[in-house]
Amino acid sequence: MGPLSREAWAQRLGAFRASPSAFMAGADGEDLGRDLLSDLRSEKLSEQTKVSLLALSLEYPAQLWPDVPAAEAAATSLLDILVLLPPRPSALRRPLLLAATTVLASGGVLGPTSGASCRLLPLLLGLATGRDVGRGFGPISEQRPLQATACECLRELESCKPGLLGGFLGLLRSQLGQEGPIQPLSLLLALALRNTLVVQSRSGAGLQGLLMAGVSSTGGGTWDWTLVKEGHAHLQPQAPCWPATEEGACGLAMLEPSPEEVRELRASVAQLLDTSYLLTPVAQAQLLWLLGWALRGLRGQPPALFKPQLVRLLGTAQLTLLHAVLALKAAFGEALFTSQDEALLLRRLTLAAQHPALPLPTHLFYLHCLLSFPENWPLGPEGEEAAPLLLVPQLCRGLMPSLLHDPMVLLSRLHLLCLLCAEDEEEEKGPFQNLQWYLEELLDGLRQRAALDGGPRALATLCFQASYLVASCLARQPMVLTPLIQGLAQLYQARPVLAPHFVDFLDRVGPELEEPLRMVLRQEVVSRPGRDEALRWHLQMLAKVAEGDAQSATLSFLQAAAAHCANWGLQEALLKVCRALLREGGGAGLADLLQALARQLEDPDGRDHARLYYILLAHLAGPKLGVALGPSLAAPALASSLMAENQGFAAGLIVQEALAPIQLSVGPQRASGPLPVLQLQVEAREPVYSLELRFLVERQLYAPLEPVHVPCLCPGRPAHPLFLPLRPRQPAPARLEVQALYTTPSGLTCHAHLPPLPVNFADLFLPFPQPPEGAQPGFFEGLWDSCLPKGAESRVWCPLGPQGLETLVSRHLEPFVVVAQPPTSYHIAIRLPPNSMLLLRLEAPQVDGVPVALRTDDWEVLPLVGDYLRGLAATE
Repeated sequence: MGPLSREAWAQRLGAFRASPSAFMAGADGEDLGRDLLSDLRSEKLSEQTKVSLLALSLEYPAQLWPDVPAAEAAATSLLDILVLLPPRPSALRRPLLLAATTVLASGGVLGPTSGASCRLLPLLLGLATGRDVGRGFGPISEQRPLQATACECLRELESCKPGLLGGFLGLLRSQLGQEGPIQPLSLLLALALRNTLVVQSRSGAGLQGLLMAGVSSTGGGTWDWTLVKEGHAHLQPQAPCWPATEEGACGLAMLEPSPEEVRELRASVAQLLDTSYLLTPVAQAQLLWLLGWALRGLRGQPPALFKPQLVRLLGTAQLTLLHAVLALKAAFGEALFTSQDEALLLRRLTLAAQHPALPLPTHLFYLHCLLSFPENWPLGPEGEEAAPLLLVPQLCRGLMPSLLHDPMVLLSRLHLLCLLCAEDEEEEKGPFQNLQWYLEELLDGLRQRAALDGGPRALATLCFQASYLVASCLARQPMVLTPLIQGLAQLYQARPVLAPHFVDFLDRVGPELEEPLRMVLRQEVVSRPGRDEALRWHLQMLAKVAEGDAQSATLSFLQAAAAHCANWGLQEALLKVCRALLREGGGAGLADLLQALARQLEDPDGRDHARLYYILLAHLAGPKLGVALGPSLAAPALASSLMAENQGFAAGLIVQEALAPIQLSVGPQRASGPLPVLQLQVEAREPVYSLELRFLVERQLYAPLEPVHVPCLCPGRPAHPLFLPLRPRQPAPARLEVQALYTTPSGLTCHAHLPPLPVNFADLFLPFPQPPEGAQPGFFEGLWDSCLPKGAESRVWCPLGPQGLETLVSRHLEPFVVVAQPPTSYHIAIRLPPNSMLLLRLEAPQVDGVPVALRTDDWEVLPLVGDYLRGLAATE
């Protein structure tokens, strides 16, 4: 069979990239690697097509040649193709070198017993040192690209086999000052030097004159694998950081080179540093890390060689180089950086972080550098967070957090502010009062935004993140914690719907804040009437903060709330509070409450639980009661078949919680009828019977929703769409919490929580009744005039996608068009339940958008309308 055409290869490669595992499992999978190597030799395929085939071998070598013999054969074939290339310029030489290197490294072939390795390594070394270029291996014009590629290949192989190039340090060093690419050779020499020092320190040997070796030929000789065998242990990836555990693990302090070796080592490092300014910023950072690593662990080797570089690097605007400087400071401290250097670096970081035009990632980087600044002489125990001593509040005046900042920036600046407050409090002087006042004002502003009824969840999350940060940094300062506790209590009083946030917050904070906050929240909950609309949230909070020493007030609240727990969810929440009180020891009042609940709860499962809790309370002492209510560590051994049958019978009577066996999604909407209807698509992963879907709307934006029933669902069978009527109390988007109650094929009744369903603003749109023919303009004008003066009027710019205005209207607004003069003008009337309307005039479109005049009789929907119109173009 001859070689495939370009079109056939394009189709084959497209199928492989779409799903490599599925393609390799098919009929053509086994032959792909063999066909690829075969067609690389064909003269019928263009070089561009062959480069595409080689790119595939670089991305998926393990899939194409999964075992060692296949990888060895593939590398040998690639080297044969490389050697047989004609001497004219070719775009295949560099990809072939990269492909052969990748196959050897990924296939586990690299070693002294591999024929392909013994061929490739001398070739790469000769190319990297410029000895084989121009002598039968490509034209002169490809010298520098081939040298750079060979250096990159050797660096990859040295990373896989540390010590591979240890015997050629002198050869690589001699080429550094010669004509050729500087950056690849510098990085290769630095990596080989670092790995050799590690390997030699582990074996207890010195450098043994490796840096002073002359230029020797490896052609026809054998490669020295001695250092590779000694350096088989894993080395840290090339990243600019030095964990404290690595120095001891690598044992560089054990290496004591001779004076001659020290001179050669320092000369090699100085030679690399002198030419480092010619490298790209990323390469310079990596070079500094490798050389710093090489000198850090050597006994008696001061890092003064880096001092000339600091004059250039302390003023750099490159973030990678700045990161490398901070890594050097963390490694060498006062041995390399004076106090003046430290002050200069801190001042530069502080001023740079205040620049108003910084991108967000850069801004966060500077703030992170300030928060993690490596000081020369840090005070306090190791690992404790503290602001740098030279970072005074006056210097950070422009870094104070504000409500206008991005959330990540606000939290980073708040972290810095907390560290400054902690430092000033310990010193009992300075502007601590001003910093504390600013901190309290900021937290108060965050709480006010989180307390807005109907506000976005992100504001509440940001408020609790900031509170947790303050509690973590200032846990031992009552002057800060007391107003924080009071403010959080007021936040819960204003918005009980944040109870899940409070529960999570209490789980994470330390005891200094947890105990007083629990007490304040408990007092806040039990002081509410039991018939509060937010009863669900009060019960959830009370289950977290209930304690035995305050049962009287808690029981009074529960007794008042029991009469209003009409649905199953509220009854379960009430029983959770009873369970929490049982863990605290219970009492006579709790026994009376459980007896009353066992009689009056509507749900039989709830009555059974209340009766069970009463029996446990009456018959078990405190320690045994806690064990009975605690989580089971292991399933009890069944002593007889009768016990097994009884246990299975009990399991059949209890509603069990399980993972959701169905997927629920929102389908396309149809704007018709008196109420908006959400169309739901349901898909089953396993058979489900008697399915009941229950929906709960957050913040009570909509009237209670009726459950949806499905008799049977089976995987693989198409299910009819489900229709959920919505009864909005105000025209606003919402999230629907979904619970599923169903029966399994084995007869068990289970309930599961499904992911929340979003109800978008556009899902609430309804059309007006169609006016008589010819009366549409007057009908729209009458609605337009009726909106004022009680309503609101605005103008919005609606971006247009590539399809234009007519397509945008037909896709999103066609059911609501009253008057149309395409493609220049549209009058649109939308009815917003329960009793609002939205009118739009889409005027003549311009190049990148269309001006929209709008009126509504409900001014609160204006922000929602603006967001909706601005997002239309993005959905096309």
